[in-house]
Amino acid sequence: MQPDTPAKGDFSLTPSGSSNQQPAAFKPPRLVLDTIFAFPPNRDTLGGTAYIIVGNSFNLLIDCPAWNETNQQFLREQGGVSLLFITHRGGIGKAQEIQESMGCQVLIQEQEAYLLPGLEVVTFHQELTINPCCYVIWTPGHSPGSSCLYYTGAGGVLFSGRHLLPSKQGELLPLRTPKTFHWPRQIRSVQSLLERFTPETLQFICPGANTGFLRGKGVIDQATERLSASLREV
Repeated sequence: MQPDTPAKGDFSLTPSGSSNQQPAAFKPPRLVLDTIFAFPPNRDTLGGTAYIIVGNSFNLLIDCPAWNETNQQFLREQGGVSLLFITHRGGIGKAQEIQESMGCQVLIQEQEAYLLPGLEVVTFHQELTINPCCYVIWTPGHSPGSSCLYYTGAGGVLFSGRHLLPSKQGELLPLRTPKTFHWPRQIRSVQSLLERFTPETLQFICPGANTGFLRGKGVIDQATERLSASLREV
């Protein structure tokens, strides 16, 4: 299934409310790979990191950035948002405001779609191809609908949400927390990713949180080697 791509002219962008008081300055998104930008951590998603893949006619937003004027202006400059993919229930943030402002569809794994009442939502079960360069994979464990997005550009990039995160030492790990839905399933999901990809098809991982532990690198390189090592650590 391939979601329709909204035309650029269809975007209806609503600026934030006006005030006589100057708004606080926010850091803009930064380029981390090729055409991939990372947004600053978002308080609405407990410090989650959102990303956008900027294409010629299709801009794909992964999880919700803070919905401030800096990020809204950045998205306007890129041509809007074609599709918002939410990796897990904790990444929802201001999804409704983003859809209303950008006129984009929202994609989420079917088990967590109930958390988005009233939104135009595309769901999937195990996998869904978005376009020739991107597809999403159900990787349950962190949450029932936890999912990753794979992008073929830049040598292969996996957007892991909170399924895989950097530790304080900067190592890639599936992190068990009090909110983890099903730990054994999360480990099996990591194993399935390792079986799916090779060093030739996956070179980088963009985690959905804890990006400060990357110490300015922005991404995790040597992705398949790090995936394999993560299983040895649990």
